[in-house]
Parts: sequence; C-alpha cells; structure tokens
Amino acid sequence: MKSNQTSANCFYFTLEQFQLNTCCVCFLCVQLFLASLAFVYFAKAFGGAYMKSSITQIERRFDIPSSLIGVIDGSFEMGNLLVIAFVSYFGAKLHRPRLIGIGCLIMSVGCFLIALPHFFQGPYKYETSVSHNNFLSSLSPVLPSSACEKAAGSSMWIYVFLGNMLRGIGETPIMPLGVSYLDDFSREENTPFYLACIHTVGILGPMFGFMLGSLLAKIYVDIGFVDLVTITINHKDSRWVGAWWLGFIVTGTVILLSSIPFWFLPKSLPKQGQEESQSKSTELATVKQINAYFVPSLRRLFRNSIFTLMILTYLVAVNGFIGMITFKPKYMEQIYGQSASKAIFLIGILNLPAVALGIITGGFVLKRFKLGVIGAARVSITASVGSFCLLAVQGFIHCDNAEVGGITISYQGAPQVSYNPQTLLSECNMGCSCSMKHWDPVCAYNGMTYASPCLAGCQTSTGTGREMVFHNCTCVGEMMTPGINSSAVLGQCPRKSDCDRIFKFYMALSVVGSFISACGGTPGYIVLLRSIQPDLKALALGMQTLIVRTLGGIPPPIYFGALIDRTCLKWGTKQCGGRGACRLYDANAFRYSKTRHFPEYPTC
Repeated sequence: MKSNQTSANCFYFTLEQFQLNTCCVCFLCVQLFLASLAFVYFAKAFGGAYMKSSITQIERRFDIPSSLIGVIDGSFEMGNLLVIAFVSYFGAKLHRPRLIGIGCLIMSVGCFLIALPHFFQGPYKYETSVSHNNFLSSLSPVLPSSACEKAAGSSMWIYVFLGNMLRGIGETPIMPLGVSYLDDFSREENTPFYLACIHTVGILGPMFGFMLGSLLAKIYVDIGFVDLVTITINHKDSRWVGAWWLGFIVTGTVILLSSIPFWFLPKSLPKQGQEESQSKSTELATVKQINAYFVPSLRRLFRNSIFTLMILTYLVAVNGFIGMITFKPKYMEQIYGQSASKAIFLIGILNLPAVALGIITGGFVLKRFKLGVIGAARVSITASVGSFCLLAVQGFIHCDNAEVGGITISYQGAPQVSYNPQTLLSECNMGCSCSMKHWDPVCAYNGMTYASPCLAGCQTSTGTGREMVFHNCTCVGEMMTPGINSSAVLGQCPRKSDCDRIFKFYMALSVVGSFISACGGTPGYIVLLRSIQPDLKALALGMQTLIVRTLGGIPPPIYFGALIDRTCLKWGTKQCGGRGACRLYDANAFRYSKTRHFPEYPTC
C-alpha cells in the first residue's frame, strides 16, 4: 500500500516548476533524457545526412562548382565555430536541457531557410541542343550579361549557405551539453552503454536521410509546376536535379518536434545510486565569476597531453571523413557510372547500418570485457589501422573512364583524355557549326557517347521527349561498317559490363571498412572522457568540437572540392553563357584526389 502511494506521488506540480522526487529520478529521468537525446541525435543526423545527400542536386540547381559547394557545406561548421566555446563553458552553468531545445528550434529554422530559394527561383532550365519542335540546334554561345545572371537566380545559393550556418549554430549545444548532462547524472559503468545507444539511434538518422535523398533525387525538381512530358532527361543524367527542397521541409519539421521534451526536463538530477542531497547544484555564478575561471580552465585542459593527442588524432580522421561523406555519391557516380539516386541509396542502406553495428559492437566490447582506458585505446587504434588498410585496397579498384567522343576517346576510337574543348571537333562534324560549350549527351549504336547530337554529326531526328532518336550521324558512321545503323539516342551510354562486378567488390570493401572503423568510435570517445577532470568535461567536449570542426570540418569540403574541380573534363553552361556545374570528370584523376586519406568513419 505504501509502495503504491509512493508511486502515485512520483509527480507533483507547483506554480513555479515541474518537479520529480527521488524515487522517479533513477528509474525515469535519466532514461527520459536518454530517449530525448537519442531522438535529437536522430533528428540532427537525419537533417545532416540529407544535406550531404543533396550536395550534388544543389550544385546542379545553382550551377556552381564543387569548390563553392565545399564552402556551403563548410558553413555548418562555421556556425558551430561562432558559438561553441561559449555554449560549452557557460552552457554547463545554465539550464542545459532548455539550451538544447533552443538549439533544435534554430536548426529547424535553418532547414526551412535552405528550402526557401526554390520558391523564389523560376523553373529549372537545363542546357540542351534540342528545341521543342524536335529540330537540332547548334546553340551558338550566348553572351553573358549581369542582368541575365541576376534573373537566373545565380546568387540564391546564399540562402542555402545561411540556412546551413543556422543549422550549425543550432546543433552546437547538443553534443557537449547533452553528453556531459548524461555522464554527470548516470552511473559511471552505464555511460559507455548509454553513449553507444545514443550513437546507434543517431546513426539511424543518416540512414533515413540518405534514403530520403535517394527518393527525392528521382523526383524532378519542379514536380507539380511543369509538364514532365516535355523533360528530355532522366534521373541518370548529369543535368538532372531532384526535388532537393522538399527534403529540407521534412527534416526541419522532424527537428522541430525533437525539441519539445527538453522544455520539460529539470536543470539537474541526482546521480544514479546517490541520495538527492548529494547532487544538489550550486547557485548560478555571476558572469564575471565564471569568466574569471575560463582562461585558467582552458590552460589546465590543454596541459593534458592525452587530451591534446586525442584531438590531433581525431582531427586527421575527421578531415578525411568529411571529404568522403561530402563527395562519395559524386565519386560513385563518376567512377562506377551509378546514378546519384542509387549512390545515395546504397550509402544509406549498406554503409550506415555497418557503422551503426560497429558503434554498438565497440560499446558492447567495452562493457562485456570491462576494459579501462588502456583497453579502450587499444581497440580504437586496432580499428583505425584495420580500416586504413581496407581503404588503401579500395584505391586500386576502379572502372575505366566513360567513353565520350572527343573527350576521353578520339572519334576514331583511340583512348585519350583531353581538357581541350577543340578536340570535340572532327572532320565528321566540322561543317555542322556545333557549339563546344553545351552538354546534351547522346548514346550511339557503336557504344560511344557524344557530347551532343550536333557533335555526333546527326542530321535528322524522330520521336519526342525522352524517346527522341537521332539518325544519319556521320561521326557514328566513321567507326562502323557502311550500312550499319548510325543512329543515337538521348543520354550517356552505360559502362562496360565488368564495371558492375568491380563496383560490387568496391561496395563490399567499403561496408566492411565502415564497420571496422566504427568499432573504434565509442572506445575512442571513452578515452577522451576519462582522460579529463570532471569539472572540465563540458569544456573539453566543447573545445574538441570547436577545434575539430574548425580545422577538420571547414577546410576539407573546400580544398577537396577545388581538387575535384581540377579533374573536370566538361563543364556545363549557364543560361547566360557562364560556366556552370561540371558534367564529366576524369575518373582516374578524380580517384587519386579522393582516396588519399578518406576513412569510412572517424575514430579517436
């Protein structure tokens, strides 16, 4: 009877706040915070993964190079940089759950801001050398003008930049304040398992984010606003843009919902297994008192050699990981001939579950064998070495360049890689007055892709839309026996059959590497937590985030994007004649620029 009465009185209200008595704290509050934090990890990872999966779509929609896409992607880390030090140190003295809730609201606003340009831009107009009346057009170069560029919405990407920066600002309190709050009020032996649970639930976010990205990449960007019958390209075309904006509305809504529980959680909790009186928090210090201890605390933190070494190690790993996750869909598309939609889907359905399994395995190993700091460090190092070896093997697995006449292969069939647009011209198309700037590929019956019907020497066409067929293509006839079909159809030719087999082997190694690398994630994190004093924990996690995201999050997308731009063989053309997004890369040069030091998952 007494037990029932106690249970009934676990919750009670006052006019000032919602309070929980001691009997509920150990069995409910920590678990409630754990569930709420796990959902936020899911929501933020959901939004972050969708952003990564939409990089290619955004690049094509705004006709910008990979280096500028790197700047946009790095704006998330810039937002973190603006507030991370203050949030990590001063936030630990304030109401941590409510700060996390505020951060979620800011992230949600950022997602909605990213989607905003779609509603201000006009319909997407891709470059094509085929007019609506089915006659071929040479598309002579159009002189660019500032008015035309402005009308085309060439600066609308700034909204995406600012929205992504808001996402970074909003995410700042979640990791340092959430993890320190959980570690402060849970049993020490439970912390590794709780962290593993959070990261495992969090990894479901990228899975759903990439799958949503894959789904929307197949849906045309202006769905509902244009007649799809008039669209002559499909989702496998390098000019195709999916409904990227719709995903940010979905992710923004999910993040908004995840903020709700944190408005009802208390500022502090009794430590699990301790009396309430032992865990009463002290009164809030004044800003001047807090500030007086900030610099000495920072000095104490960086005199910790283990912490400093862990930060440097993690910094190197994150540099590679950020570059990998940002450009991996593009890599799979260019090296193995996969569509952007399929590449995104495979990452979400294969790589990310392997990462989730690796994270939970690492946490289970620590708990099962009761490993201390030294044991955790050994597990982390072993995982890092193993994943690096598999990554090195992946660098030697690749398909040949796509065969495009005048770019990667001569019109006579001899292999060549040319960055010079003049090689697009040959005797077979010299009299056609073709533009060398535009990209409207056609696949001929000889198995070769040509940059446009005009450059293939095609004279006539039949059919409409995607079913259009071009006939009497003089350049196609040069490589074929007289009398054989010299026609071509819209789109690039598929890769050679052995490329599919090579791609499957690459994906198998990638999945195994993701699992092994992720096994070291939780052990490495535990080493970091256990190597610092309790009063410096929130500051240490915040400084780790600050340093890693400043030096490991902002530069990699920018310099890897610039390196990838240098491997571009054929640039697209904007409506007004300016250089747009890249349509075709040199596969070998792209591979060398990407696989030098890309881990599948960062470990400490």
